[in-house]
Formats: sequence, C-alpha cells, structure tokens
Amino acid sequence: MVTLEDNERIDVLFDSNLKVIQSKDVFAFSLDAVLLAKFVYVPIQKGSLIDLCTGNGAIPLMLTTRTKGHITGIELQPKLHDMAKRSALLNHLEQQISFLCDDVKNAPERLGKHQFDIVTCNPPYFPKHQASDRNINEHLAIARHEIFITLEEVIAVSSQLLKQKGKAAFVHRPERLMDIMMYMRKYHLEPKRIQFIYPKKGKPANILLIEGTKAGKEGLKVLPPVYVYDEQGHYTEDVLNYGRR
Repeated sequence: MVTLEDNERIDVLFDSNLKVIQSKDVFAFSLDAVLLAKFVYVPIQKGSLIDLCTGNGAIPLMLTTRTKGHITGIELQPKLHDMAKRSALLNHLEQQISFLCDDVKNAPERLGKHQFDIVTCNPPYFPKHQASDRNINEHLAIARHEIFITLEEVIAVSSQLLKQKGKAAFVHRPERLMDIMMYMRKYHLEPKRIQFIYPKKGKPANILLIEGTKAGKEGLKVLPPVYVYDEQGHYTEDVLNYGRR
C-alpha cells in the first residue's frame, strides 16, 4: 500500500489513467513534461530509456503508455525521488521503471556510457544567478534554476549516455534555442526535429521541444506550431490530441 506524506496529494496525469504523487512543497509536473513525453520518439516494444532531472517521475510514467522498454529516472532531490518511486508503485509500474537518487552528472559513470536508446530531460530553465531571492522554496529553486546542473552539462551527459544513433529530447524556453543547438552540435547530438508551443494565437512561443540524434546526419525538421489555449481559455484540439497523429 502506498502512503502519502504531509502536504501530498494524488493527481491524475494529463490525458491518462495514470496517477502521480504531488506536493505543494516541491516542483509539480506541468504541460512541459506532458508535451515532452508525447513528442519524443520512443521504441514501442523494447529499448532502454532514461529521464534526467525526473522530479516526481511524471515523464517516465507517461512514457509507459508508449513503450514497453525499461525506463530509468534520475533525480537529485531525495524527497522528489521518493515521490517518484511511490508513484511507480501506485501505478504498478515498478517492474518497468527504476528511479535513482543521484546527481545527473554521475549517471554516465554509475550507469555506463552509451547504454541508452533514448534520453529525455526537462531541465532547470533559468541561470543560477536568477535564484538569488532567498524567499524561493529550496526544492523549487533547484528544479527551476541551474544550481546543480547547467544546460551544457545536461546535453553533455545526454550524449555520453546515448548509443550511436540514439535520440535525446529536451523541453526548454525558446530564448535558449541558440545555446541548445550550439551545445547539441558540440556534443554530437544533431538536431533533427523542433517544435514551438504558443500559449495562444498572437502570443510569442513560450515552450520549445527539440530532439537530436547521436552522430546523426544534418537535416532539421520544423514541426507545425501548437497553440495551447483557444479564445475561451480552453485547451485546443492541438493539445488534447498531441502525440496521437
């Protein structure tokens, strides 16, 4: 039986029957994670997948609806790691998902280089200096800001973990696009697919999805834009049907 700690609750993951343990005290999953889990290419029958900076395990949980491969999630914060493990138990997915509590930078040595077919990551978005506000919750600050890992380190580790021709997919902010593509090429992850997500028509994009292939050939495909909300503030068909087409 899965027990909840103080301030924890059970939520249903977006557009699924899966349940995830959340808490107001730590970073909760968002649409970014949902879109990444639906965007990334995954092998259907088998394969080794890993989700870096996994938080409470939302992305590995959602990936189980698309693949029978084994999924590893790695999370630095013990509280989030424990929530992720209990969420896997809650959904009876502990045989398909393994969670490790460790620094992502240790993953290549701990798990082995060139062992994974797929890497996903919803990394901290903001530079460390923007986390100077002492009123920020420590758990939230670590999840949102590059306190323990930078964008370059995330991409470098992803490349080390991947097999040749394996795929890495990231969700980030559009303003970091040039950095992302620069680092991907630096670490031999050739950008192959990119998609911009807009809060609504007429507004600038606020989410970026990008996937690269380890030692892949040049050739980038820009996918159609996705608008999250319609004029009435409801989710659009783009979002409700994302990943089904």
